[in-house]
Amino acid sequence: MKLQFSAEDELFRAEFSAWLADNLTGEFEKIRYRGGPGDEHMYPSERHQWEKKMAAGGWTCIGWPEAYGGKDASIEQQVIFHEEYARVGGPGRMGHIGEGLTGPTIIAYGSEEQKQKYLPGILDGTELWCQGYSEPSAGSDLAAVKTKAVLDEDLNKWRISGQKVWTSLAHESDWCFVVARTDPQSQRHKGLGFFLVKMDQPGVEVRPIEQLTGTSEFNEVFFDEAVAEDILGQPGEGWAIAMALLGFERGVSTLGQQMLFQNELDTIVQVAKNNGAGQDPALRQRIAEAHTGLRLMRYNAMRMLSDPSSGDLDKSALVYKLHWASWHRNLGKLAMDVLGPESEICASGPYELTRLQSMYLFTRSDTIYGGTNQVQRNIIAERGLGMPREAKG
Repeated sequence: MKLQFSAEDELFRAEFSAWLADNLTGEFEKIRYRGGPGDEHMYPSERHQWEKKMAAGGWTCIGWPEAYGGKDASIEQQVIFHEEYARVGGPGRMGHIGEGLTGPTIIAYGSEEQKQKYLPGILDGTELWCQGYSEPSAGSDLAAVKTKAVLDEDLNKWRISGQKVWTSLAHESDWCFVVARTDPQSQRHKGLGFFLVKMDQPGVEVRPIEQLTGTSEFNEVFFDEAVAEDILGQPGEGWAIAMALLGFERGVSTLGQQMLFQNELDTIVQVAKNNGAGQDPALRQRIAEAHTGLRLMRYNAMRMLSDPSSGDLDKSALVYKLHWASWHRNLGKLAMDVLGPESEICASGPYELTRLQSMYLFTRSDTIYGGTNQVQRNIIAERGLGMPREAKG
């Protein structure tokens, strides 16, 4: 596990840092430190313009191969990218699903025609993507999906019917990748397909879900014979592709997540200094534990990124979701305890929350979405430790 940077890496740092200093200014000044977890509803149009600005500067998709417009950046350089981006308060990325999940999956499993069709829109920041995995009866248990895909022989394209839920930023997205059942007689992980679906078409309806924060970053998405532009791979290969995508999700994109966590922890530390909460020995210890936990998270992420180009991860990746979700939930509790009585007071009426209040409420979901903590422990036991599978029924 390499934790030091070469002279070439430091030149990369200097180049990106200088670009940020020159460009994250003026009209983009107001979006600094905005758009993270619990704050994704803020400034969507401005953050989309920022995506295009980064693309124009050559700073999107840096980990992609040069053949597809990336910089073929090493893991160390991608770590530096996220460090510098967080250090200056770079806004939450509107294009992170396309850049970190869709793009690498298309590169790994798509045809050359599909790569030429979809990758440029991600690379230049013009087309945003969302994820169509979870359903009302298929959350942590993705293999239980009921959304169906039927081949329209006249169009020679698949039509998608069903419901997805907890779809982040679906109302802002141009495309959605959808896992759907191509074989109505199939069960579990067999008979699935991985589809690329345009959002702006008849047969696609997006309904926002209002959260505890009073905002609606998540959505329900209803498909009523919506046309899928393409299928990645072949019918029946959807499960393997979906799992590979989750490998990318547990991959280098986690480094950017950690840098957002660092900004949140820095804010809490500053509040503790300002209001005197840092003089409380118990709170001081919890702040120190949060710092230590975040450093361990980074080291584990560096260790698990064995081969990000293929989506294959070291077994240490199995603990990552459980670790960060529990850590972040505890950070939300810590934020409220550091704020003290102020944590009960809204920024303004009728329900305008502060950044830390929104963060706290959002972190209550961290141990649920993307696989509950209980599911994660089963995965560690069965896949990591080779223990017998949990009895069903």
